[in-house]
Amino acid sequence: MQQDPEVADRVRKVIADAGVTQREFARRIVMDPSKLSRSLGGTRRFTAAELARIADTGGVDAGWLLGAGGRAEVRDVPSPPRRERAFAAAAEGGRPLQIVRETVRLVAERGFHAVRVADIAEACATSTAAIHYHFPGRDDLLEAAVRWCMDEDTARRAARVADAADAADELRQLIELQIPRTPQQRWQWSVWLDLWAEAARSTAVGRLHADYYRQWRATVADVIRRGVDQSVFRPVDPQSAALRLTALIDGLATQVLATTPAADGANPGMDSATSGTDSTTSDDMHEALLAYVDATLTA
Repeated sequence: MQQDPEVADRVRKVIADAGVTQREFARRIVMDPSKLSRSLGGTRRFTAAELARIADTGGVDAGWLLGAGGRAEVRDVPSPPRRERAFAAAAEGGRPLQIVRETVRLVAERGFHAVRVADIAEACATSTAAIHYHFPGRDDLLEAAVRWCMDEDTARRAARVADAADAADELRQLIELQIPRTPQQRWQWSVWLDLWAEAARSTAVGRLHADYYRQWRATVADVIRRGVDQSVFRPVDPQSAALRLTALIDGLATQVLATTPAADGANPGMDSATSGTDSTTSDDMHEALLAYVDATLTA
């Protein structure tokens, strides 16, 4: 069944009124940009949950989006409670992004299967009905959490390497970003580890996982290729070198999280008893990666 083409026209108006790119709007409503593009092009129907998020983020009536009356103007939204305003201020992009961020935090702390929708609702100072309004099921939340982590990681990489002197410096900056030192870095690695397990069971998440790693390895391979051209790296095969380096990063990060407790409480499930002479620290990981690059890549 085809969707009314006027729905796509109204969504385009909402995006234009928001004053952002289509990709940025997709990020705000926590939707795959390619799905948004296909829906706007008429080859895919918007789901009810997607239209609800579009209306909520754009501040328009859902009925107007569907052509059932209502207003296109931005609604007057009642002032939320103080705690809710604090969360909203820290969650650029509105309630859906707030929900995703809290989901990521809770998954990092407890693991995906230990996190209930009620836990997420409590963290967001809202109801489970409000969570389901934006994300009908747990799978929707998991997919959105994966996309958010991917986008955040990509943005950090772009910002970190913007001023790199050459490809060798750029690779060192990329490596530094992968070291789980800060609470945020440890949380994100914890999420990745949990999602790798989920990827084995979920087709949707599995595709996202494969796409992300294809992009990540391609980024590393491109840096190595440029390093070879700049004569700062040896004449190696960029794809093979990237595969080995990213695999080493994954393995070392897993060891750091598994054997070294977070001094700042970033990993509540870890205690000092797990740390000993055989532990792998973030400094150990950094040193090992740089030594590997020097031994196998540096000209």
